[in-house]
Amino acid sequence: MSIRKQHKRYSAPRKLFESARMAEENKLMKDYGLKNKREIWKADFAIDKIRNRAKNLITASQEKQAEFIEMLINKGLIKKGAQIDDVLALTKEAFLNRRLQTIVFKKSMSKTPKEARQLITHRHVMVKGKIVTIPSYFVSLAEEKEITLKEGKSKARKEQKEIAIPAEGEGEQNG
Repeated sequence: MSIRKQHKRYSAPRKLFESARMAEENKLMKDYGLKNKREIWKADFAIDKIRNRAKNLITASQEKQAEFIEMLINKGLIKKGAQIDDVLALTKEAFLNRRLQTIVFKKSMSKTPKEARQLITHRHVMVKGKIVTIPSYFVSLAEEKEITLKEGKSKARKEQKEIAIPAEGEGEQNG
């Protein structure tokens, strides 16, 4: 049994108390319903890794560039027909938009991003028929079409059931 080295998954900002960066992070936390700023730093770190790989591929063959761009298209980070220049322009928002929590919210399965996070952690969201409990799960374009709520967990279905039940006193005959 060997112990695998854990690789770094994020990098904290060099200046911890920079008001402009903190204001931007607070806005992102609110917009995406994030738990803490470490989730933003992870997205930023992932985008930096992708950008660095793209920089290295600028001088590589067209085949390697096309393969890399195709991988990013399948992940949903860039659109078809994009070039290496478009990869260098990626932002952390592009990465945050591919999280399961954000997609559940944008597909109107929840009213707020925080509610989407709660649905995921409470085991109500399925991807390809399997329950996923990780709000930061990265969703590819192929998986996006296969995101569903567990049976009976849809807000719309609950509201329809409530309407169908007759109120007290209705349906009974007094006499």
